[in-house]
Amino acid sequence: MSIEREVDRLIDERPGRELLDPVYDDPALRIHDFIYRSAGTSASYLLATGAGRVIVNTGMGFEAPHHKRVFDAICPGPTPYIVTTQGHVDHVGGVALFREPDTRYVAQANNPACQADDARLARFRAGTALTWFPQLPSRMRDIAAREPGAAARQDVPTPDLLFESRLALRAGALELELVAAPGGETIDSCIVWLPQQRIALVSNLFGPLFPHFPNFHTLRGDKYRFPLPYLANLRRVRELRPELLITGRHLPIAGAELIDACLARLHGAVEYVHRETLAGINAGADLYTLMREIALPPELRVGKGYGKVSWGVRAIWEAYTGWFQRRSTAELYASDPLEALALLAELAGAGAVLERARSCLAGGDAPSAIRLAEAVLAREPRQRDAAALMVEAHQRLLAQGGDASFWEHGWLQHELARFRKLAQA
Repeated sequence: MSIEREVDRLIDERPGRELLDPVYDDPALRIHDFIYRSAGTSASYLLATGAGRVIVNTGMGFEAPHHKRVFDAICPGPTPYIVTTQGHVDHVGGVALFREPDTRYVAQANNPACQADDARLARFRAGTALTWFPQLPSRMRDIAAREPGAAARQDVPTPDLLFESRLALRAGALELELVAAPGGETIDSCIVWLPQQRIALVSNLFGPLFPHFPNFHTLRGDKYRFPLPYLANLRRVRELRPELLITGRHLPIAGAELIDACLARLHGAVEYVHRETLAGINAGADLYTLMREIALPPELRVGKGYGKVSWGVRAIWEAYTGWFQRRSTAELYASDPLEALALLAELAGAGAVLERARSCLAGGDAPSAIRLAEAVLAREPRQRDAAALMVEAHQRLLAQGGDASFWEHGWLQHELARFRKLAQA
């Protein structure tokens, strides 16, 4: 099988829906001679050495008791180092549980700022997360029942050692090099590089699905991420020439040639979308035209289970030019477009608006059908016919491919359940 076909196979074997319900390894899975994985929302890794263990990422606080139990069965310590590859809550949450008196928690210098950003919107993000991870409360209860007496509180840890660009560490005979890679999913992203074995632990540096198109703005609500630092990180990992790439989800990718081909394909795809979006902006094309028209050529095919090209176009557009699209004076004021649509729906009558919405849906234009139904619901929040149309439109979008994307699938299913309930009320 050619390398390019191998890349395609990897893309097809890593669908986005698998992110909806993490499966926990029990016992920990051995993925290399001395490296073990405990899967979760993002995997935690144990590097076993003659001097104890190095823990790379610790999961959410509620997952940490599971990770610790399965790792203790392999190498109970001591734990000279804990390293997190980014400051997101699903990496730092269990640091306290793994920390011992002589442990040093090591992170990139931007880690405190990254954690502070999360803390400022913790309540908001906890709420939006349930849209895509509705199973989290039951998962928390399950793990608590299996790990009696274990502390499961979400940690907000302070690193003992921060580094700017590179840091060499040693645990027994194992050499580690931490390489800063700001601009992945977080400003404090780093690569754990094992030079003797040519292994790179990157976790979610390129997103939890690899090689899939990234999200430069996640639907759950987060800061914009930018293409140029992302592209620089792809080049940074390519320069290392790893023979094993360990990500935050799925089994590692083995083979220097295959890894490089994946990184090159992803670099080409992101570079293409970035270039075409800027060209469209400079040519005066509107945002929605670019979202519709920019598509990857076949040779740059990457997965779309995590991010989508059209979403990337929009994020790049807004990151460069801001929220004001220069289409309407009303954009400058606290005027919700839906309120104006609701007034028009009232004038036309709900029946006429829904009839046109059904026509749009029959013609394959589910988004326009949703806009029209939303206008009716804005005036009549319990309008059952509009809710029923919303159910049909969301089902249509799922059938048209929304089922393949983690973020799109999660949102469509959430809205489908909401409108089903309204239609049956």
